[in-house]
Amino acid sequence: MRKAILISLILIVADLIGGFAHLRFSSWFKWVSTIIIITSLIIVSINFGKQHDEVTFGKVFGYAFKISLFISIFMTVYSFISIYVIFPEFVDQALQNAREGMEAKGGLTEEQIDAGMAMTKKFMQPVPLGIFSFIITLIVGVIGSLLGAAVAKKSEPNVFQNNP
Repeated sequence: MRKAILISLILIVADLIGGFAHLRFSSWFKWVSTIIIITSLIIVSINFGKQHDEVTFGKVFGYAFKISLFISIFMTVYSFISIYVIFPEFVDQALQNAREGMEAKGGLTEEQIDAGMAMTKKFMQPVPLGIFSFIITLIVGVIGSLLGAAVAKKSEPNVFQNNP
């Protein structure tokens, strides 16, 4: 739980920096949280492997997955606070960004852009945003957990050894 809180705090600080520095919609900044989550889970998995005897892929993955599940919960709560309290202009900026992206793509009529914007507005409501935030963070967490379990030191138990 402490590791999940620490990683979540790092993600929150990174998001606050991005929000106040107006970097949230930069193409490179969108990857910062993904890199933090995956790198943190790999480090946590490696440390778990070093601290325990008879460590298997499944044990390391399960440990890292639990951490990623808590991170997903914490970051979903933070997302609501961030979007609706700290950065209330986020939704308007996201919608403007989406419109500009559709217009820059070309080949779309004004009606198609308006229909796309109507759909985008539906996803900018609290429940869809919360679900989306949770699922995306959890998917990234699963990837980080798999990578961490793959690189962590494992000591498969000897099936031929008699246990008293």
